[in-house]
Amino acid sequence: MRFFILGNEHKAQVAEAAAHLTPILAKFGEVIVSDLLQKEDLSAYSADLAIVLGGDGSILRAVRQMGYRQLPVVGVNLGTLGFLADLSPEELVEALPRLLAGEYRVASHLMFECEFPNSQGRERVLGLNEVVIHAHSVGHIAELDLLIDDEPVTSYRGDGLIISTPIGSTAHSLSAGGPILSQELPAFTITPICPHTLTYRPLVDAAGKKYTIRVSHREGAELTADGQDLGPLVSGETVTVRRANVEFQLVKVPGRTYYQTLRDKLRWGVPPNYRTEPTSD
Repeated sequence: MRFFILGNEHKAQVAEAAAHLTPILAKFGEVIVSDLLQKEDLSAYSADLAIVLGGDGSILRAVRQMGYRQLPVVGVNLGTLGFLADLSPEELVEALPRLLAGEYRVASHLMFECEFPNSQGRERVLGLNEVVIHAHSVGHIAELDLLIDDEPVTSYRGDGLIISTPIGSTAHSLSAGGPILSQELPAFTITPICPHTLTYRPLVDAAGKKYTIRVSHREGAELTADGQDLGPLVSGETVTVRRANVEFQLVKVPGRTYYQTLRDKLRWGVPPNYRTEPTSD
């Protein structure tokens, strides 16, 4: 079995984990590339699995680096929540014999293409979590028109708008009050951020449609995709989001399910930790 080892060397414990895991992985196959600085052109190499060290942010970084040649990803959690990177380094080592024997499932997940204006015309980026169009700064307003398959849907006034994949539904969209989608559902969620009209609610629609957001406020807006700043937008400019022709591939080993991850990370079913008041004598 051939491996990529990817991650962000500047994140805590990543370099140490890579140094620890590399000789162990070498016993089960060949480490083709070990790149913690995102310097390698991965299209020049071939592998079976990408071992990504860090957290969900490291996986987003690895997804961008792999581009349109996505490999199945094994996420090793060295961060906090880890909805995607749900294995510890110890659990990865335990799972390696099963991975080598092919005892795992690869789940395919929706990715997006975001097309936006730049100084040369239009640019396109690939992403996994979400596109966010938001006001320039706190206290300012973003006014945005939403069109789906070129049909006007509504206009939003508020802090901004999130267009999220199912994978991204447990990220920024969840914090803004959006729903949690099943990760393999072919759909997008449109979630308003602090809308000025309280009747605006998150909208879930089919992944096969084209989503266009037009900036209608003279102050413009800012555009980010998967946490990466893509620059300012001026009034009248549009951003288009659609399903990409490539999918994110996540390795799932036996004994670890999505609902188990939700229970563990969101502490579902755990009673509140009430403070015990001291008793008076």
